[in-house]
Amino acid sequence: MPSETVPPAGYFDDGLSISDPEVAAALNAEKLRQQDQIELIASENLVSRATLEALGSVITNKTVEGYPGRRYYGGAEHADRIENLAIERARRLFQCGYANVQPHSGSQANLAVYLATLQPGDTVLSMDLSSGGHLSHGSSANISGKWMNTVGYGLDPDTGRIDMGSVRRLALEHRPKLVIAGGSAYPLTIDFAAFRRIADEVDATLLVDMAHFAGLVAGGVHPSPIPHAHVVTATTYKNLRGARGGIILAGDAEYGKRFNRAVFPGVQGSVILNAVAAKAVCFREAMRPEFAEYASRVLENARALAAALNARNLDVVGGGTDTPIVLLDLRDLDLTGAAASDALEAAGLTANKNGVPGDTQPPTITSGLRFGSSAGTARGFRTAQFERIGHMIADVLEDMSGSTDRTEALRAEVGEMCRDHPIYW
Repeated sequence: MPSETVPPAGYFDDGLSISDPEVAAALNAEKLRQQDQIELIASENLVSRATLEALGSVITNKTVEGYPGRRYYGGAEHADRIENLAIERARRLFQCGYANVQPHSGSQANLAVYLATLQPGDTVLSMDLSSGGHLSHGSSANISGKWMNTVGYGLDPDTGRIDMGSVRRLALEHRPKLVIAGGSAYPLTIDFAAFRRIADEVDATLLVDMAHFAGLVAGGVHPSPIPHAHVVTATTYKNLRGARGGIILAGDAEYGKRFNRAVFPGVQGSVILNAVAAKAVCFREAMRPEFAEYASRVLENARALAAALNARNLDVVGGGTDTPIVLLDLRDLDLTGAAASDALEAAGLTANKNGVPGDTQPPTITSGLRFGSSAGTARGFRTAQFERIGHMIADVLEDMSGSTDRTEALRAEVGEMCRDHPIYW
């Protein structure tokens, strides 16, 4: 007979470093990476200690399906309290009548909207992936593109802005059931009212995916799509500065109820309750006055970064930004996004390769770089630091095309900036 006790010794007491030193070592190395590098990936941010505590809390042990007051499992009293807090805070934060906080991701939130509003084969009008759209908006590589007939709109090549005349022409020609505004690499303000007029003209539902500017909306420094859209999706990380996950919002509480069954049992089962608890923490943090200041600085810093890159004669898509995103076209430098992102990382600057309008490179290579200001702002960087970061980026790209190599000196400077603005413990 086995001699091991059940539970094994230390099961409820031993920390990770004792129980699994290999995973502990990898996590500690990741902490050091975050401490010592400047994070410029637009999809990333730095959560609060309170959020980390919520994610690692005992609510992880609880399983529920359904919604507060109507669960399929017992023992849900405290789970209901947590989810209700998250719902109430999301509604207050975004001034809307309906919120669903269960989606595991922004893509899951979008999928639920599709299930609630479409039938297989219906037509969707969304931004081309090459113009800054998102995989989950109908890319042929994604279930959304396999399930639906997707028509893509693009940008005015002279301004880098969405070509609203083209959006309307395509809507009238194809009569979509769903129109999507928003994307993952479009840095400029979207005319939500114009999109709603077009959607109404063809009797379509308007979905705005505000994943990349939700924190700016919450902080009052970016127009809200909620008064115009039928439904809005977002993520709770990025510039909302919370745990990973998605949300669905609607101004009309009665209209919003249609999305509950689309989330559960439509596309998801059990709720990830520790993530919902962390979302509740995130929404409370975002209602504090200091978050409005944070959101304002995110925008100021993104614009400072764009201005510095422009000053070095680099091709900033759209000329600047109205969001945390800055998109850089490298074709004039004859560089690829893949090579440039590797060179930047060697200098301590973490960014991601990204397609640009008219890109002929494959997604694994690309001709652009995407930057974001959210994580650096959370760290405490101001416009002076982001201006310097812009010049550091330009130095790396310049070195790639020349004979100099300032990598070591730049890496040392990055380390000094990070030590001046430390994170965690």
